[in-house]
Amino acid sequence: MNSRQDQLKAFDRLLTIMDELREQCPWDKKQTMETLRHLTIEETYELGDAILDNNLEEVKKELGDVLLHIVFYSKIGSETNDFDIADVCNDICEKLINRHPHIYGDVKVNNEEDVKRNWENLKLKEGKKSVLEGVPQSLPALVKANRIQEKVAGVGFDWEQPEQVWEKLQEELSEFQTEVKSGNQDAMESEFGDVMFSMVNYARFLNINPENALERTNKKFTKRFQYLEEKAKSLNKSLKDMTLAEMDVFWEEAKHI
Repeated sequence: MNSRQDQLKAFDRLLTIMDELREQCPWDKKQTMETLRHLTIEETYELGDAILDNNLEEVKKELGDVLLHIVFYSKIGSETNDFDIADVCNDICEKLINRHPHIYGDVKVNNEEDVKRNWENLKLKEGKKSVLEGVPQSLPALVKANRIQEKVAGVGFDWEQPEQVWEKLQEELSEFQTEVKSGNQDAMESEFGDVMFSMVNYARFLNINPENALERTNKKFTKRFQYLEEKAKSLNKSLKDMTLAEMDVFWEEAKHI
């Protein structure tokens, strides 16, 4: 691994290149925080894909793309004299020090849960009106549900045992089935949301990240379905012309690949 000196040298090189691109490149000169925003989101998802695939070479590349965006935003901030990369680094350093009094102060903790509770309580002392203020409104609903539950659990609003959450899930499933039988579309959607929220909660108690779990299943399904498409193509057949029984043969094959 690189020495701290080499790490700092590499970071300085990136900052220098960013300065040069912002000054000389027609595309880079035109960018604003708003035009970069959707690209940053895309790069973050690509990083997430690489992590789920456990492709460390791609993780390294995608981290570089994300880091570039951080440097880019900081460069734009410096041009309006609002902030630069040093301000960004110093702010996060101060936050980390203040939020870890068990490392940089005299607070004692026994486990990870104590750390989480202290973190949320400190945020409230910093002026936040709600522990949920830190949950971005634009998060995908599944991720948001998980973060909401983690946040409120951090201040003690939580179930005590996973069995209690399982019972709540069963209750929500029963209520959902009742509305399905009634045929009330709005009520069905509401109860289905409750079921999903309870599923996310149960996953949290089992230390399962629901977003990662669902994405793994998405990838698994995609791989199997594409195998099915390839087998159909090798037989000069269209999937829509095949019976479910015929497709199921290849689907079962795909499970063993």
